[in-house]
Amino acid sequence: MAVRIVRLGSPRAKDEGLRIGTVRRPPRGVPKSEFAARDWYDVWFPNLAPSAERVKQAQDAKTPKEWAEFARHYRAEMATPENARTLDLLAALSHQANFSVGCYCEDETHCHRTVLRELLEQRGAKL
Repeated sequence: MAVRIVRLGSPRAKDEGLRIGTVRRPPRGVPKSEFAARDWYDVWFPNLAPSAERVKQAQDAKTPKEWAEFARHYRAEMATPENARTLDLLAALSHQANFSVGCYCEDETHCHRTVLRELLEQRGAKL
């Protein structure tokens, strides 16, 4: 059992389980009825996506310092009680079930899912 960090829209891994989209917006031009079949996600959970302001900050980050500033702000968003409880839940579930969380970004090193991976690891998630 484990949680995987994935790029939404990529082919699913064997035994990946439920795919959770941690993005602000659904994929453009894809009917809702086809999200899962096209490997986008099974459940949309924007609660763990960066705020609109943070998304813009991440997209504009060109230097390691700017990226670190984005990560600091995103971590603060994820530290709210509601988001912290969600991360705790996902970490605990990773020991009982296979599932994945993801985003659309091509480069994981320049995506909030890198920070999300770290936050889950800090909570003892099985990755």
